[in-house]
Amino acid sequence: MGADGRALNPSNSIEKPDPKPLERAMHQKPPFTIVDIKNAIPSHCFKRSVIRSFSYVIYDLTLAFIFYRLAIKCITHLPDPLACVAWPIYWMCQGCVLTGVWVIAHECGHHAFSDYQWLDDTVGLVLHSALLVPYFSWKYSHRRHHSNTGSIEHDEVFVPKLKSGVWSTTKYLNNPPGRILTLLVTLTLGWPLYLMFNVSGRYYDRFACHFDPNSPIYSNRERAQVLISDAGILTVLYLLLHLASTKGLVWVLTMYGGPLLVVNGFLVLITYLHHTHPSLPRYDSTEWDWLRGVLATIDRDYGVLNKVFHNITDTHVTHHLFSTMPHYHAMEATKAIKPILGDYYKFDGTSIFMAMYRETKECIYVDKDEDVKNGVYWYRNKI
Repeated sequence: MGADGRALNPSNSIEKPDPKPLERAMHQKPPFTIVDIKNAIPSHCFKRSVIRSFSYVIYDLTLAFIFYRLAIKCITHLPDPLACVAWPIYWMCQGCVLTGVWVIAHECGHHAFSDYQWLDDTVGLVLHSALLVPYFSWKYSHRRHHSNTGSIEHDEVFVPKLKSGVWSTTKYLNNPPGRILTLLVTLTLGWPLYLMFNVSGRYYDRFACHFDPNSPIYSNRERAQVLISDAGILTVLYLLLHLASTKGLVWVLTMYGGPLLVVNGFLVLITYLHHTHPSLPRYDSTEWDWLRGVLATIDRDYGVLNKVFHNITDTHVTHHLFSTMPHYHAMEATKAIKPILGDYYKFDGTSIFMAMYRETKECIYVDKDEDVKNGVYWYRNKI
């Protein structure tokens, strides 16, 4: 039982949110294997279609262009009071659509876009660079996250702190205003701080940065592609500077900067909520194995945004199990594997706004249970 004695019912679908999501998840070695899980999925779910994958790119970019034209034709001609209301609406709508573009580029990094690695990397490089993401750099660090999910020592991102690692200032932020401030900083600055300084990432014994080809994140064979990622970012920055010089800095910030902040906020939030939950275990090297680590993730419900984000939100467990599966088959695959996973499948239909505040409150660090000698850690909030 969890701290609140609430149970997790894995048979529920996202249409019937689980009212008891906080009981501790299963953490023992499961009675099934990855082969058992794969065999439960229809074989066509693993097939990638260039035409279908590109149809989502075209659809998303068309929506983005429509919102851009609406902003140009309508918002720029509104009086200031109305424009102050309309611009944030544009930023949110455009940011949501571009988050979908981000997800497709992320699929390219997993070789889930097509059967051709060169095509996946080309599309991913263009789309991610346009959103100021270093494609190859993040592709390799994210791949290591997938290889080490749930490991306290080796996971790459949103690695929970041990009690001994909690900052002394945390106790001053462990209150409603402090939690809201923490969320605001995380959602606005979390992504660039992670890319530049590896904040919330895995511990390395020297400076780690996604833009540095000599960073300890990368192997020797990956360093040249880090430079290609940097070139992509510099190209986009040059284009933005050119636009700022011709159309003005305010134009760039309103048309591009605002939506980009929304994209960055969503990708941090989505990742955080997939891997941070009061019911989820974490493992040290004495207990960790890949399958249990992968199953220490949780699916969420973002309502209509599930579709906008290409279901990365409510099929994340499947994505971690089979990362080369295209997103348009992930929902069918998720339904197919639930009977196999049973109590090992985790879903929480709690409102995202409630969940982000609750997790900030309840998941401050991880620790073992008293008198337990195994390497299983659980989230705590008592400082």
